[in-house]
Amino acid sequence: MTTGASSDPRLRDLTLLRRVRDRIDREFAQPLNVEALALGVHMSAGHLSRQFRAAYGESVYQYLMTRRVERAMALLRIGELSVTDVCFEVGFSSLGTFSTRFSELVGVPPSVYRDHGVDVTEGMLPCIAKQVYRPIRNREAWPPRTS
Repeated sequence: MTTGASSDPRLRDLTLLRRVRDRIDREFAQPLNVEALALGVHMSAGHLSRQFRAAYGESVYQYLMTRRVERAMALLRIGELSVTDVCFEVGFSSLGTFSTRFSELVGVPPSVYRDHGVDVTEGMLPCIAKQVYRPIRNREAWPPRTS
């Protein structure tokens, strides 16, 4: 009888999910999809999707979009690239999709963010700046409706 992580399917799945998340963090600008990510950890796409959402509270796609938008926010704050250049730099293939996803997560279009964003992170510890600028989906930030 074996003990440890190899005998517990939940721990094995969490290890594989961590690998997927780490791959997204490293390769966010590359063309990634659930099928390719699942293949990399020898899971079906459906199983990966269900397990990822259960473990991290968001879909693989949402996690990928958040990583891309976080990087885009940093590049736009620097201000050296155009919005179009930033779009392609972070892995989007469509400026329209980039603008839509950015607006959903940040609350303003990327051009507005670039033109009016002030780098308030100057002098701030990087770990705090990361939390301050972590995109939040608008619908998550909305106050609950009362009827």
